Amino acid sequence: MDYYVKLAKKSVEAYIKEGKEIKAPLKPDSGDKNLQAGVFVTIYKGKDLRGCVGTYLPTQKNIAEEIVHNARSAAQDSRFPPMKIEELSKLSYEVSILSEPKPVTDKSKLDPKRDGIIVFSDFGRSGLLLPDLEGVETVEQQIAIACQKGGIDWPNDKLEIFSFQVEKHK
Repeated sequence: MDYYVKLAKKSVEAYIKEGKEIKAPLKPDSGDKNLQAGVFVTIYKGKDLRGCVGTYLPTQKNIAEEIVHNARSAAQDSRFPPMKIEELSKLSYEVSILSEPKPVTDKSKLDPKRDGIIVFSDFGRSGLLLPDLEGVETVEQQIAIACQKGGIDWPNDKLEIFSFQVEKHK
C-alpha cells in the first residue's frame, strides 16, 4: 500500500476507533518537510463512495498534515451516515495530490481524463470535479457536474474556470 494511502487509512482508523487525530509523519526521504499542495482523500466501501473531502489549495504546513486532516474530514463526510468501526476493514482509500490550479483560457484544451476543474460564478459560488471520473467523458459534462455541485446556474451564470492535474495514490 502506498505511503500516502497508509497515512489516510491510519488517520481515519485513529479517529473512528479512538476519536484521536494522529501526528502527521513526513514521508521518509521526502526531502521537503514544507512541501504543500491541495489534497483530496476519497474513501470507498467496495465500489461505493463513502466519503470524499479535500482542499484545492494547501491549508496545512505540509502534504502529510493535509492528508491527515482531509482523511479525518472524509470519514465525517456529511453526505453519508456516521462511519462505524465495523466498516473499517471494508474501506479503501485514494489520495489525490493536486497541482496548483491555473486559469483556463481555452476549454477545447481540457481533457476530463487528465484535468480536474474548478468553476467559480460571479455570485461567489464554486464547484470542483476531480479528473478521470467514471462516466465523465466530455468537458461539457465535467463543467455541468462541477456547476451542479456548486449550485451554479450554468450556462446562465458567467463562469471562471481553473484546471489542475492530480497525482493519484491508491
